[in-house]
Amino acid sequence: MSDGSDARPRLHVNPLLCDGVGYCAEIVPELITLDDWGYPIIAPMPIPERLAPHAQRAVATCPVMALALAPRPQARTK
Repeated sequence: MSDGSDARPRLHVNPLLCDGVGYCAEIVPELITLDDWGYPIIAPMPIPERLAPHAQRAVATCPVMALALAPRPQARTK
């Protein structure tokens, strides 16, 4: 039985666009940490409802638009 978490969006970073400013990790540290060079490491989980506004703010704050909210990829069926 599904708990509905599959329908919740996840954060996604485009590593080609990201320049490691780090605003995203300051806004939502529960979902984003920074590596040694300042680039984001995104938690591989759906965004909890309580953190959704913070995740949306992190996306909106990204100066190079490298961060996005994306639905979980659908499983392929044969």
